Amino acid sequence: ACLQSANHEVGTGQQLAAVAELCRAAGVPLLVDAAQSLGREPVPDGWSLLAGSAHKWGGPSGVGLLAVRKGVRFAAQGPADEREAGRAAGFENIPAIVAAAASLRAVRAEAAAESVRLRALVDRIRAAVPELVPDVEVVGDPVRRLPHLVTFSCLYVDGETLLHELDRAGFSVSSGSSCTSSTLTPSHVLRAMGVLSEGNVRVSLPNGTAEADVDRFLEVLPRVVAEVRQRLGAPVSPPRETAPAASLVVDALGKRCPIPVIELAKVIGEVPVGGTVTVLSDDEAARLDIPAWCAMREQEYVGEEPADRGAAHVVRRLS
Repeated sequence: ACLQSANHEVGTGQQLAAVAELCRAAGVPLLVDAAQSLGREPVPDGWSLLAGSAHKWGGPSGVGLLAVRKGVRFAAQGPADEREAGRAAGFENIPAIVAAAASLRAVRAEAAAESVRLRALVDRIRAAVPELVPDVEVVGDPVRRLPHLVTFSCLYVDGETLLHELDRAGFSVSSGSSCTSSTLTPSHVLRAMGVLSEGNVRVSLPNGTAEADVDRFLEVLPRVVAEVRQRLGAPVSPPRETAPAASLVVDALGKRCPIPVIELAKVIGEVPVGGTVTVLSDDEAARLDIPAWCAMREQEYVGEEPADRGAAHVVRRLS
């Protein structure tokens, strides 16, 4: 069995102790990916194998860690020779390994105090972002989570543009959004959670992050999001009042995240309460983002219907 100690995208901690007990009772070895946790907080006992990566705790890049508990049967899956008891071939990078161990020891000595400090900064971001930026969904467990990581999604925002503008302002963040150049499909994690994927921002605070850096990020973010929304023509005013049409069809075929949701938001006020809007879209992200928009806006997602191209997403206006 394999399990992350905490999810790399949203920071939610897994219930490792309970899983380890189930695996022990069933006689199944448990491999724990602790890359995000090592150097920040203790990893619960009970694992059979533990994996980590030195660059995550500030060590040298390219050095991985695999701890095999005594008594666990282990066989190398690749080439091997007499080194490392037949577990790895070739000559090890001893200087990098020593540096990785030394850096892990150093950060663990300060981990408890630094985790408390970073957790307070992340709590501030989690609370402030929805207050400063309209139409934002903060994702991940608010309590059972890593101390340094926070993820949120901004409605009506193109993820790639948002990351670019934040980078220009001096902030290096990442995204699980569907609207980035590397992928046109939403993160499998966000998809499984059923949360908004468009305009997704993952903020990871390195050790030593100053409170002033968080202050400036919270100062810059609302302006950047507003500018990106303006470029995309996102709605900035409440929906118009009831109009005679009982249903509308929005043709968003060929348009990518977040345009289908923006087009939906523009016209939802043109149908009466109880009326429907059908969004035609061939964007894979629409299957996730339109239901998420309905949940945020307290409208009803009726479902998806087949169409000649893509799919027809039906939304019923409730208010």
